Amino acid sequence: MQTLWTDAGRDLAAQPDRQPWQVYPRPQMRRGQWLCLNGWWDFAVSEKPEIPGAFDRRIRVPFCPESALSGIGEHFPEGSYLYYRLRVRFPESWQGRRILLHVGAADQEADIFVNGRHLTRHEGGYDPFSCDITQVLKAENEILIRCRDDLRDRSYPYGKQTMSRGGMWYTPVSGIWQTVWAEPVPETYIPSLRVENRGRSVTIDTGREDLTGRVTVEGLGTFPLARGAVTITPEAPRLWSPEDPYLYPFTLEAGEDRVESYFALRTLEIRNPDGYPRLFLNGRPYFFHGLLDQGYWPDGLFTPAAPECFAQDILAMKRLGFNTLRKHIKVEPEEFYYQCDKLGMIVWQDMVNNGSYRFLRDTVLPTAGLQVLPDRHMHRDRQCRERFLAAMERTVGRLGGHGCVCCWTVFNEGWGQFEGSRAYRLLKDLDDTRFINTVSGWFRGADSDLDSRHIYFGKLRLRGGGKKPLVLTEFGGKTYKAQGHVFNPEKTYGYGSFETLEAYRDAVAELYVLDILPAVEKGLCAAVYTQVSDVEDEINGLVTYDRQVQKLEPDRMLPIAQALQAALEG
Repeated sequence: MQTLWTDAGRDLAAQPDRQPWQVYPRPQMRRGQWLCLNGWWDFAVSEKPEIPGAFDRRIRVPFCPESALSGIGEHFPEGSYLYYRLRVRFPESWQGRRILLHVGAADQEADIFVNGRHLTRHEGGYDPFSCDITQVLKAENEILIRCRDDLRDRSYPYGKQTMSRGGMWYTPVSGIWQTVWAEPVPETYIPSLRVENRGRSVTIDTGREDLTGRVTVEGLGTFPLARGAVTITPEAPRLWSPEDPYLYPFTLEAGEDRVESYFALRTLEIRNPDGYPRLFLNGRPYFFHGLLDQGYWPDGLFTPAAPECFAQDILAMKRLGFNTLRKHIKVEPEEFYYQCDKLGMIVWQDMVNNGSYRFLRDTVLPTAGLQVLPDRHMHRDRQCRERFLAAMERTVGRLGGHGCVCCWTVFNEGWGQFEGSRAYRLLKDLDDTRFINTVSGWFRGADSDLDSRHIYFGKLRLRGGGKKPLVLTEFGGKTYKAQGHVFNPEKTYGYGSFETLEAYRDAVAELYVLDILPAVEKGLCAAVYTQVSDVEDEINGLVTYDRQVQKLEPDRMLPIAQALQAALEG
């Protein structure tokens, strides 16, 4: 395989003493003081859970050991224990306050020890966890994090990770892959912050009914907390959209604690203005012109070399006229969603699949036409189901405050799918403010807000007219191999190969003009092209895996985006 580097990755590799990812990891709940613990940690691998006596390697956190940026570049045998150790002194100004230790994400299981004391355990590779370490602190402290990842256990959500990477399956990720950090808080502090967009109003909830305090919103004034929460309804709200990504900054003060945050206001509805059910944003029919976004990077895998990489991807796609990213069976660091909020990019967020994948059942037969299948008895393993639903609840709880997130996808192409109607109802109870796409692609029949299709082969014959808005949530995937920027020169994975850049550009443009545009007039409400970037063997991205070559031109793609919206509005 060819080693590829992003510009940010090359810069970081050339500065080994530079601390990576020095941005506050929780953009919607920021405190003034914090300590980034990223950088070089002692590292060891063992077959046993006992802490080893020697740490013979070093690893750069927050990059997984499989990545080049970690300094390791190796995947260890399944079930291995990965040990991270760091010695740290906290600022003297933090004395007398409680100290919280946070881990952005670690795949799959993680235990935190501080000064030899076990403090917490977390299961699940895509969400943050933390613990109060105050009672065990000394002048100098030893933080030890033990992680274990075993892809043979498919009950944990795992996404596109596989031990035998190739095609649409990617290099596995284990251990810590998001920022490790600490912050001081007062004795009584705000434990969480849930920002719930109710269209033209917003509810801010601290999770503690006994907290009193106030919320000050820039441009709107100050509002008191009642039982730890407050609902704010501006008289003339400025609504968020990709064209006008307006955010309302606010501060929340409760006792000695103070956090900064923001919210967005926007409305989402389904209406039938022309004989077809349509998706509406802020009271107008809106075409969700999207791209599949896998969230992989050649030098950091799950983790880009720098947070700025997220903004670069988002802006590159906006310059081509796209307004939506379908974050595909991966949950990102919150910085990604913050940048989408700030820069104006809608997110359709997938849940991360677990359970089994079978090529015949989940790809061959649906492609041949078997696309409606009862799912009550699919993937019956109880632990697998419970872990999926628990992860779904955590995902909604963590990302629900981001205005950019407009749709949840529960299951993708049958991977791990079970009792879709039940999952829909559970998710609707968690969040009734967004669209829910229960089944993306096929094995339809479950309750859902959307009628979702995937089409990669043949002509796109799409016509709405049912009770649900028609959305094409995967299509395209055409390939062009940009020489010198290909991860695997020996293999090509995608749907339709083109030898020249000109032929590739013509094919993508014609697909939109000849197939997508006519379908909009027949009820199509969204189209998600595969995909933002090349990923390993897949070379069907609009940019190369290293983000060095953009394959499409704004001059040609922007008029297409405008025509899609115009066709929708009639």
